[in-house]
Amino acid sequence: MSQPDEQTLALDGGTPVRTAAFPSVGNAAGRTLGAEEIEAVTRVVASGRLNSTVGDETRQLEREFADYYGLPHAVASSSGTAALHLAVAAVDPEPGDEIITTPITDAGTVLPILMQNAVPVFADVDPRTGNLDVASVRSRITPRTRAIIAVHLFGAPAPVVELRALADAHGLLLVEDCAQAYLTRCSDGRLAGTVGQIGCFSLQQSKHITAGDGGLCITGDDDLARMMRLFADKGWPRDTDERTHLFLSTNYRMTELQAAVARAQLPKLAGVVADRRAGARRLGAALSGLAGLAIPPDEGGVSYWQYPLVVDPGQAGGTCHDYGKALAAEGIPANGGYLTRPVYRTPVLTERRTYGRSGYPLLSPPARVEPTYDVGLCPEAERLIGERLLVVSWNERYTDADVDDIAHAVRKVHRAFTSR
Repeated sequence: MSQPDEQTLALDGGTPVRTAAFPSVGNAAGRTLGAEEIEAVTRVVASGRLNSTVGDETRQLEREFADYYGLPHAVASSSGTAALHLAVAAVDPEPGDEIITTPITDAGTVLPILMQNAVPVFADVDPRTGNLDVASVRSRITPRTRAIIAVHLFGAPAPVVELRALADAHGLLLVEDCAQAYLTRCSDGRLAGTVGQIGCFSLQQSKHITAGDGGLCITGDDDLARMMRLFADKGWPRDTDERTHLFLSTNYRMTELQAAVARAQLPKLAGVVADRRAGARRLGAALSGLAGLAIPPDEGGVSYWQYPLVVDPGQAGGTCHDYGKALAAEGIPANGGYLTRPVYRTPVLTERRTYGRSGYPLLSPPARVEPTYDVGLCPEAERLIGERLLVVSWNERYTDADVDDIAHAVRKVHRAFTSR
């Protein structure tokens, strides 16, 4: 029996390009954790002060992170989703008010809108980047719109400069979801998170830096900062030494252990992003010019949480899902579509599974017009998820050899698909 050659896809019985595991955010090989984080945790445990109401690690992290981004305020919380909830709470919507966001994002961007009894409204995306399309956002604004939440998908800058101008023209707040976008540079050179009134970050396991979980909000607005700080702590104004609760809120406090680990991670952030960018430049050079495969547009500001490719099935010989399956068989951590469906097609919205069986706030009242989340709402987003968006897992610990294996596999699959 003849042996399979290197040109035969692994899906068809050929030899995989890669059999060794890549560095991954799911283990130590793909994280920048070391002696500094161990010392930080030990320091907190030895102090006996693990709660941020008695310790100083969380307050120190807030000061250091605010300084890092050149803003006066940072507010810590227990997760990236919590950070976004703080931001929505600071918007202070009335029941049934609307907040516009993107359909290509983690549910953590959308659930806080519902939790504050507001209605998520979805605008379509740029087919090249998956980030919000400004014209689509403009078309979704109504008298009930209170804010826009822009996501910097995969670390690529959303058009927040234009969105801030649009928000200002309509009296709206702009919130930036920077969970995937540490040190991303926007079109005017500013850091993602500093263009809108509030920037939200995540310290979850898979992010550029991690404390396992945790969130941070940054703002230049004193009132928004105080509102978020209160909301994270049951509306309790501890600075007045009064045990009272000023409004309905919850407990999203960060622990001192999380804060200490995050403080140890912060000095490593620039190196993490630089290494991710260097690997991405190498992969982009290797894949540039492949028919039907578009590398990420990048003028130097992308921080590469993941490495997305946009597939033109007519030219590339298959959909993103075809490529994802073929690359996975070659040993490459890749998947087609990123999400299984746009966020607006998940049961929490399509079945109105919110507060019991009430459907609140999606049913009238309080919504004046009951929102619909049907197929076809955002055609570009649906097309990306359904056939065009191919996502390669990315990591600062990738070596040149790792990147070259990814490039080899993509070129191998592309050659096979386009020669059919």
